[in-house]
Amino acid sequence: MSKERIVVAYSGGLDTSVMVRWLIERKNAEVITFTGDLGHSRELKGVKEKAIHTGAVKAYVSDLKREFLEEYVFPALKAGALYEEAYVMATSLGRPLLAKGLVEIARKEGATMVAHGCTGKGNDQVRFEVSVAALAPDLQSIAPLREWEFKSREEEIAYAQKHGIPVSATIKNPYSIDENIWGTSVECGVLEDPMVEPPADAYQRTVAPELAPAKPEYVEIVFEQGIPVAVNGKQLDPVTLVQTLNEIGGAHGVGRLDLVENRLVGIKSREIYEAPAATILHFAHTELERLTLDKPVFHMKHQLAAEYANMVYNGLWFSPLRSALDAFVNETQRTVSGLVRVKLYRGRVDIAGRSSAHSLYNTKLATYTEEDTFDHQASKGFITIYGLPVKTYNQVNGSGVPLQTPSALIAEAEPVA
Repeated sequence: MSKERIVVAYSGGLDTSVMVRWLIERKNAEVITFTGDLGHSRELKGVKEKAIHTGAVKAYVSDLKREFLEEYVFPALKAGALYEEAYVMATSLGRPLLAKGLVEIARKEGATMVAHGCTGKGNDQVRFEVSVAALAPDLQSIAPLREWEFKSREEEIAYAQKHGIPVSATIKNPYSIDENIWGTSVECGVLEDPMVEPPADAYQRTVAPELAPAKPEYVEIVFEQGIPVAVNGKQLDPVTLVQTLNEIGGAHGVGRLDLVENRLVGIKSREIYEAPAATILHFAHTELERLTLDKPVFHMKHQLAAEYANMVYNGLWFSPLRSALDAFVNETQRTVSGLVRVKLYRGRVDIAGRSSAHSLYNTKLATYTEEDTFDHQASKGFITIYGLPVKTYNQVNGSGVPLQTPSALIAEAEPVA
């Protein structure tokens, strides 16, 4: 009788490295690993060999960076999706794509189960399992970290050492790091105390703002229908463009975020995020929208951006709601094309200029010089009509006019014959 096959979402980090060996021992199953390369190059070095060494019968590694950016990151960028108005959701956006890869390998290898290395109190367990359920309702999702005997990362490290599993985490430096091309998240260790300032070694890809160059750097970004296509006059493919902005922004300390956030499972967590390119692109994209979208659309899009971010953060990428919101977003982006110039200086991103063939900014209407063409006399009638409901309400119910009580209304009523 052949063993069941389990496809594991494998990063090569502590949790998934221990998980491969644990599943072989406890489930008596053949383990196949799937690693999606979303731009976390450090952990991918030797990851296939490491998976086989740990006990996997097969190990798949797929370069998904371009698909990640074009099909997941850029739609969220166009939507302006920032969770709780701050987090660019690098991890949140990567999970549905990795779940999709798990399903594809499971189908190819005839597996009946997929496994992930998410904890029982994190958001990622929801993102993986809901995505798998949407794409392959027949597949069973298992989460070893919700059921195994280890109570701490220190115990996992000891297990890895016992079984000869190489891991980068140590008891002295127990950070949990998730990285892709769109951003890095760091948690655990001393970061669990929100009163502790993050140590210098917690940051992976940005210099401290106070150590950044004393001279600002100007960067020009060109967008076509909401998608970045060029930096400093050079057209670039999505991967190269984001990598370029990560390098430039990281050198200026741009993209650091120390956030206490509201997790989907009902707790607050404190994590450190680094996302130089994402921070620059979200800022520049919004500035271009300010120039090219009319007021009602800009305001409505801002409201829906929060809904879009909540949806992504909460693991509902493969949902009818996202498809519906994308239709709205794509319609708004038809005119979001142009150039944005930003200034990077010691952790800050500031606007330095913007232009677009679709600009709704009219100098002759906005100017206070003799070239002004705005009809000032039209404002009097506009204000009269605009303020009429407020004026009427306060004439009836304003200061000094007592509101009638129910008893007074009854007293005024004529008796019924």
